[in-house]
Amino acid sequence: MTLINTSHPEEFILLGFADRPWLELSLFIILLVTYPTAVIGNIAIILVSILDPCLHSPMYFFLTNLSFLDICYTTSLVPQMLTNLGGSTKAISYMRCAVQLYFYHTMGVAECVLLALMSFDRYVAICRPLHYTLIMNQRNCLLLVSIVWLIGISYAVSEATVTLQLPLCGHNKMDHLVCELPVLIKIACGEKEMNELALSVVCVFLSAVPLCLILASYASIGHAVFKIKSSEGRKKAFGTCSSHLIVVLLFYGPAISMYLQPPSSITKDQPKFMALFYGVVTPTLNPFIYTLRNKDVKGALGNLFRNIFMSK
Repeated sequence: MTLINTSHPEEFILLGFADRPWLELSLFIILLVTYPTAVIGNIAIILVSILDPCLHSPMYFFLTNLSFLDICYTTSLVPQMLTNLGGSTKAISYMRCAVQLYFYHTMGVAECVLLALMSFDRYVAICRPLHYTLIMNQRNCLLLVSIVWLIGISYAVSEATVTLQLPLCGHNKMDHLVCELPVLIKIACGEKEMNELALSVVCVFLSAVPLCLILASYASIGHAVFKIKSSEGRKKAFGTCSSHLIVVLLFYGPAISMYLQPPSSITKDQPKFMALFYGVVTPTLNPFIYTLRNKDVKGALGNLFRNIFMSK
């Protein structure tokens, strides 16, 4: 951490919704319910994917990684949100803010790339079924997931470290619920246009490019699915793909609206609601989306619960 600006304040004040106590109380109660739900739901997905031999395939391997990312993603945000919303103090130490920046943005970028990888897996399974086991073998899957994590870590280390070098000129109040790059750039003083431009360019590459790959994959998938003669086959293909598409829309929509605009043009409450949505709502809904729309996962979960109760 020696790269961090030595003139940094000892702590930041996360204002959140301090001017609306009724909203803070409501959000505190909602987060108190949704956070355990998100963690338990994603742990359940991980367990059934590991324990059920029928789910030992690349698709569920990537789903396991998505659930793990969602647990880390929401855990990097919600405990600090609960502390600020439920207490009178709104402070977070500089070091905790820096750690949150690194973890939060690592998970966010890794999830962007992983969702694109999952769409590629579906493309190969439906459009290149004869080559699927060759392309998506265990070695390649491990390599692809390693690349996902490497991209996430590289982005977070580079962008967060550069942003933490910006002079703050005594400013330590952030109108936000968490430490986030655009808001930290916004309170910095001096020349920061290059930082804004660099953030926008990198976010275009890491958000728009994977999204374009996802849309291209699903355009090919849609074309291939309509050629399937069996109605049952079409229904199964649409079932697995629609779950992933819903997750993509829930994650990419708010993220792009937040990051693909200059930080100076971000409205007062936009970062707060966007952080709540793609940091809390999406990780909570993902397990239910994949469970409710996937017969294999529902069956595996049923078997897991039956085994637990029968053993008791």
